[in-house]
This record gives sequence, C-alpha cells and structure tokens, in this order.
Amino acid sequence: MSGCLVLKRDGPEAMGAVGLEVLQRATQPVGKRGGSDASGYGPIDAHLAESLFLQMGEFVLRFESEEFGDEYEERARLELRETPEQKKEAVAKLRELLKADPELDVPYEEENFLLTFLRPTHFYPESAYTRMQNFFRFKVKYPKYCSGLIPSRERNVFEQGILTVFPTRDHLGRRVLLIEAGKKWKPKQCTLDEIFKGVMVVLEAAISEPRTQVSGVQVILDMDGLSLSHVWQFTPGFAKAVVDWVQDCIPVRLKGVHIVNQPYVFNMVFAIFKPLLNAKLRNRIHFHGTDRQSLLNHVDAKCLTTAYGGGVAIPDFPGGKLCDLLSNYDSHYELRAQNGYTTKK
Repeated sequence: MSGCLVLKRDGPEAMGAVGLEVLQRATQPVGKRGGSDASGYGPIDAHLAESLFLQMGEFVLRFESEEFGDEYEERARLELRETPEQKKEAVAKLRELLKADPELDVPYEEENFLLTFLRPTHFYPESAYTRMQNFFRFKVKYPKYCSGLIPSRERNVFEQGILTVFPTRDHLGRRVLLIEAGKKWKPKQCTLDEIFKGVMVVLEAAISEPRTQVSGVQVILDMDGLSLSHVWQFTPGFAKAVVDWVQDCIPVRLKGVHIVNQPYVFNMVFAIFKPLLNAKLRNRIHFHGTDRQSLLNHVDAKCLTTAYGGGVAIPDFPGGKLCDLLSNYDSHYELRAQNGYTTKK
C-alpha cells in the first residue's frame, strides 16, 4: 500500500456523485503475498485507487497511488538529503543491516518498505534501522494495541466521529489529522485504547504515502468538552505507550501537535505525559485554546475547516464511512502484520 488518505477536488463531478458515498468494494483483493506487493508496502493498483473513494461535499478522499512530483522532490532533497545517489547508498546499507539481523523478518528487498523508514530519518541507515527495530519491538511489547490491528476491527472509534482527515494538505504539504477527544468521546461507548488504535490505523496508511513521508503530519487535538470522567481514563502506562510509539517507533515526521479548546482539567492529562517527552517533541506541542489566529500561525487556513478558523467547508458525515473506505485495505494491514520479530524481544 503506497497510499495515504487523500482528499481531492477532481473526480466526483464527472461521475455525478453527490453528498457522501463510499464506492462498493473492488471485486479483486487489494493485496496478496507474491507479485509486486508481497508485504503490503508496495504501490496499489492505480485503477483500484481511482475506484475507491469517500466523497465529502466537493472533496474526495482516496488513497494516492502516485509518487511525488517536482515540489516534493525538491523538499526531499533540501530537508531529507534525498538524492538518487544518497537514496541508492542508504537503501543498500539498510538492506545489509537487515540481512544481518536473523530475528527481524521484514521485506528488505522491497525499496518501498525501506524508504518508509529512511525518509523520516533523513536517509541515515543506522537511524532507520534503529527506528525499525523500535517499531517492531513495540508490536511485540504491546499486543493489546497491535495484534490483529486492521481497519474493519476498529469500526467503533470511527463511528464515534472522533477521527477526521482534513480535505487538503497545508501549505508545506503536510497531512492534518483531527482528533476530537472531548464532546464526541463517550468513555462508556469507546475506550481510550480504541482511540489510540484508530490513530494507529490512520497513520499506518500515512506512513506509506511518499508525499507524507517527505512532508509529514500535523495533529490537532480538540479537547472541547473534556471532563473528569475523561481524565480518569488516562494512566501512566497508557501515556508511556503513546509517547514511546510517537517518539521512537512510528516512522512519520510529526511536525506539530496542536491543542485547541482545552479546559483547565486538561492540565491534569498533560501532567501525565510531560515528564516522558523529549525536547524535540515538547517543542512541537502548541497550546492554542480558543485563539484561532494562534492556530493559523502554524496550520494554513486553506486546509482547516471553518470551525478552526479555516475556509474548508465539509459536511458532517458518519464516521463509519471512513472505516468503510479503510476496510477495503484490510489485506494490506494483514500482510504487514506478518512482518516483525520472529522471537520475543
């Protein structure tokens, strides 16, 4: 799967699509062992990518199947040291490191897989190898989050409407993920673990998209309506798992975490996480409250909905529709789950 959630303006008008619909599942499986996508990290078929989409007003959400163009190529060169020569050298070195590790079973012959870890580590193969080790060790250490993690099994969190991918990238090409962990989160209906797993499902898609590998992700946490009943769900153990995953495991360029509409009780939640944060992540967390201009200083208005000071108008829609779209790629997640450590680390 070389695609992430992407929303575009093209397509729906030509098809006469109106409102919000998800196309029926393709008749052929999305990914199988063997062929060009033996691990779930290869590019998806372009025709399949075009046929599966979620329409949100005038925007369309679908997986990208194409590589990035000149703008992203230049950004990759300037920010990630990515050149044809550096890419070839780093891929070869990382492949050697993986071949020498008999316990880590991963598709090291597939360049798409290696680039997933090389780009966020600026093409330093040793750093990519370390992050890859951490990524797969996390899966062994925390089976309650990672075992059997496929979109169709996480339908509940999506149906709550807690997770949204905004229609457009920001001015630097970054994906923007919204997590509404206040009013929309009802702990008796959806656990905190389910929210974390839902985020993992979305970012599992994001880490395979070349454009997102280059530009990264922005996360907005809307805490409006957070109460003590929510606060009691957070534990030091949960905080450690989340911080470990974000800081040391997931191969994504997390460019910013933006807290908005937070009430006073949010300080109790942040106090659990703060001691675990390294300086880099701590500096990328921004508290905006209800100050929309403060948020706009970091996230371009063209990619934000009107509720957050932007100009993008998308209708409310059943969150389960996003799960329907992601579930078409269940087999990719299943293939990926076969990678990792052959013995407990």
